[in-house]
Amino acid sequence: MISSLMRYSTFILCAVLTVVSALLLIWSWWFAIPLAIFGALTAIGVQDMMQVHHAILRNYPVLGHMRYLFEMIRPEIRQYLLEDDDAEVPFSREDRNIVYQRAKNVEDKRPFGTKEKVYGAGYQWLTHSIRPKKITNHDFRVHVGGPDCKQPYDLSLYNISAMSFGALSANAILALNKGAKIQGFAHDTGEGGISRYHREGGGDLIYEIGTGYFGCRTAEGRFDPEKFRQVAADPQVKMIEIKMSQGAKPGQGGILPAAKITAEIAEARGVPMGVDCHSPDAHSAFETPIEMMEFIARLRDLSGGKPIGFKLCLGHRREFMCIVKAMLKTGVTPDFIVVDGKEGGTGAAPLEFANHMGMPLVEGLTFVHNALRGAGLREKVKIGASAKLIHAFDIAKALALGADWANSARGFMFSIGCIQAQACHTNHCPTGVATQDPARQRALVVVDKAERVANFHRNTMKALGDMAGAAGLSHPSDFLPWHLLMRENDRDMVTGEDVYPYMPVGFLLREDDERFGYMKRWRRASADSFEPFDEGV
Repeated sequence: MISSLMRYSTFILCAVLTVVSALLLIWSWWFAIPLAIFGALTAIGVQDMMQVHHAILRNYPVLGHMRYLFEMIRPEIRQYLLEDDDAEVPFSREDRNIVYQRAKNVEDKRPFGTKEKVYGAGYQWLTHSIRPKKITNHDFRVHVGGPDCKQPYDLSLYNISAMSFGALSANAILALNKGAKIQGFAHDTGEGGISRYHREGGGDLIYEIGTGYFGCRTAEGRFDPEKFRQVAADPQVKMIEIKMSQGAKPGQGGILPAAKITAEIAEARGVPMGVDCHSPDAHSAFETPIEMMEFIARLRDLSGGKPIGFKLCLGHRREFMCIVKAMLKTGVTPDFIVVDGKEGGTGAAPLEFANHMGMPLVEGLTFVHNALRGAGLREKVKIGASAKLIHAFDIAKALALGADWANSARGFMFSIGCIQAQACHTNHCPTGVATQDPARQRALVVVDKAERVANFHRNTMKALGDMAGAAGLSHPSDFLPWHLLMRENDRDMVTGEDVYPYMPVGFLLREDDERFGYMKRWRRASADSFEPFDEGV
């Protein structure tokens, strides 16, 4: 009995105060205020005891709502009051702060030494030279375009990774693209097509084609070569990227419900209003590795010779070997490959996919780089890296392990005001970055945020140049695995060359190196099909 009274005490108190307020209302109308408050709470308590969906509320009427309130504000409380500076959830406060500071062009230095546990397992650093170099030109670029490319592109070493209009707001897309225009780097459209806001910004675009072929699709959702030719002819489009898979949810397509499709989204994607928009799990334009290479050649021809590549989060390594064998068999090579680590991805994904599907960037990048080296194709194909690369060390490490450039999605989101509220999929983004709510996205002022995008890119490139110079290098592209050191445990250190070595050029063709399982998968790969002809991956 006493236990029940304790559970219902808040509800009973509200009921008693309601009655008392009603009686006192005779003496003064001021008691109408507590009467309304406690009356509402009492009504809520009655509803709590009658509902059948929440056991907490049935046992603790009124008071039980505190649990849901605290649960709702838990992420903000942790982020602003409890979270350590180096707690990655998924980006640490220290990482976010460096983006904010560089975007605002304010002091980004740190006093009193590092907070890193430099003697702990997993700590990483770059070696420096006793004769450092001073690098003054920080406009670092890589030439993208193989022997069959007629319109190669000099791409910045740091660019905006794929984020679609619809996932991001109109103001966010416009601010990102204007910032890219100011600083002269590229903006990947994401698979949602080229929107009017991409075009208005005027910045260089990497047009991403996903399984839905948005912007270049037939009414049935298949690839339309004539529509693609028209889109690719736009001078603003510098490269075309086929999305095979993405880090956040590799191997899974998606559906944009009809209720979320606005007229502007329909225009960008080339889809009708009032109908669910499907992104299939796999491409319909090709099924085999050889057909994939033929599709790449076709896109190159339709685009007038612009760089054509593809993006993937590495899964079955044998399947990538199938693609490499298809390159050799057809003589067709992509101009670039973007390796998306499983830790990447701005979009919402099922928990199991986000946590346990796909290969992290370091292992995926290393495998792709070495597979191309082993087939003698690395000089023809450039490699981009994408996944949580937001400051100069991240980029330098990716370059050392085999990348030619880096992309970032969330880093540039931070630069336009993202606070990592992790409400991207709810349409309730508090900063107007990832929402289609006009009132919310109005908070994002394009002119101001575009300058921050440009500042973040410029200051990050300067930091990258400073690190390269400190290492005695003339250009960040000169970073190699032996510039990277890491602690294997709490005592021993190893070099990147020990852990992630560059495999010998042509070793797959000679079949003379059994290290790291490359030859095993090479022998099991076929250019004619992605399907395994035995067990294993």
